[in-house]
This record gives sequence, C-alpha cells and structure tokens, in this order.
Amino acid sequence: MSWKESLPAARGKLLRDEPLGPFTWFRVGGPAEVLFLPEDEADLAQFLRALDEAVPVTVLGVGSNTLVRDGGVEGVVVRLGRGFGRVEAREGAQIYAGAAVLDATLAREAAKAGIAGLEFYRGVPGSVGGACVMNAGCYGAETKDVLVEAYAVTRSGGRVKLSNRDMAFGYRRSARAAEEPLIFTGALFRGRADGPAAIEARMNEITERREATQPIREKTGGSTFKNPPGHSSWALVDEAGWRGKPFGGAMFSPLHANFLINTGEATAADLEGLGEAVRADVKSKFGVELEWEIKRIGRPA
Repeated sequence: MSWKESLPAARGKLLRDEPLGPFTWFRVGGPAEVLFLPEDEADLAQFLRALDEAVPVTVLGVGSNTLVRDGGVEGVVVRLGRGFGRVEAREGAQIYAGAAVLDATLAREAAKAGIAGLEFYRGVPGSVGGACVMNAGCYGAETKDVLVEAYAVTRSGGRVKLSNRDMAFGYRRSARAAEEPLIFTGALFRGRADGPAAIEARMNEITERREATQPIREKTGGSTFKNPPGHSSWALVDEAGWRGKPFGGAMFSPLHANFLINTGEATAADLEGLGEAVRADVKSKFGVELEWEIKRIGRPA
C-alpha cells in the first residue's frame, strides 16, 4: 500500500495531487502529492507524529517568496490557514501573531494597539511564519529587531519555543530554521508605545514608497536575489542588461530589476531559467555571485 493511502487521521483537510500554482504569487508550479491544511497546532503536531518519517514534508506559506517547480512537490506539503491566523496585543507593547497572519496585517494590528516598531512589515510580502524563517525585513528593519520568541512544531511532532537568540538570525535567514526542519506556528513581538495615528502615518509612507518602486500588482515573488556584500542586486541585474528583457513568459520588472515576474503564461522553468541565466551573466561580467532569495521547491517537469 502506498504511503498516500495510509495517511494518519487529521481534523484538517488532506488533498491528494493538489495543484500548488494557485497558492503562490507566481501562479505556477505542479501539484503536491498530498496537501495538508491542518486545523490547528494540535492537529499539525498529531499528524506529524503519526506520519511515516520517510515521507518528505515541505512547508508552503502564502507563496509570496516561493517558486514551485513544474514537476510538483514530493511528499506532504503543509499550508497553514485560519487556525493559525490569531493576532493578540499584550501588555508591554507586545503582540502575538499566528504564522499564517500576513506581515501587513501584523503591522496594521500593531498600529491599532499603539505598538510602534513593526511598521516595516507593511512593506513585506508574506506571512509571520516566513518572516521567522527568512528574517524578513525592509527599509532598514528586520524581524530580528522585534521578535521576542517564536513557536514551532518539529518534523517528529514536538513543540518548541525559540528565543530571538535561539533563532540565530543573519541576513535573510535563521540558522536554526536552516539546520532543523521546523514549521513555525506563531511568534511574539515587542515594539514600543506610540500613538496609532503616528504609526499609521509612517506605514502610509512605506506603502507609497513600495507602490512607487515595486511591481506589487504583478505575479511576482518579491526580491529575487539577496544583496551581495557591497552591492545591490537590482543594480547588477540592470547593468547586465536584464531589466525588462523577456525570457519565455518571464521577465525582470522594468520597475524594479530585482523583481522576477510572470508576464502571463510563464512556467516555473521559464522563471527559474531566467534567474539562472542572469546569475551566470552577472558572474561573468562582474565576478559577483548572486544568491537566490526566492525559495525554489519541488521537481522539474
């Protein structure tokens, strides 16, 4: 009997051969062998404890910074939903958010509660879980600056609490998340007290700046490459001549040269192929190695 036919019981949804393209901002990619939408943290932990340890498990957030390859994803793909969407302001200018909460929603709820310091999340595409994995940030602020602790479930179904120090944050990464398979379920943040109107004004400035400089209404994955030491990725892509240059159904945005976009009918292979072509060209012309910031998962077609 196939492992897919003997899955552990779950209160959430278990969907077989489910297309993943609709769950990503690029709108491309093949199916998950099994897509699991857990009801809550207890459901997730119980399922993982009972799942055959040989079955691969992959986490898919809101798909803002993820490229699913055309051949789909082997094993179980976990996507967190409404059971992980709680936001709760606490004393001491602290606020809790579930892993499925959008970063922009966290910023807005913090503003309503008079908690400053999280305004930058208004400009981060993605969710709280992804922010923990990638130390998400923009405009000079990062997750490491505001995170108190994060909560996660391990591949074996255990529950862990990680302090800011435990996360071992670096540029666009958490070393702890990189070394151990973790599914983040929520996080606690600390800001500082300020008036909601003043916080809202600062968030509006971020929104205006982002809309003027980034193709946020396109099918994109956000920043494609990390900034190499001493360089800006967008400038390297631009100087290499790739801004606005078509590659199948893919292109680096004319508005921001570090934003890879699906112009309409791109495949995942088009998008990844363009990224690799640009990496090779930039290395050849400038001797600089561009590192993917977008997470690429699954198998080629």
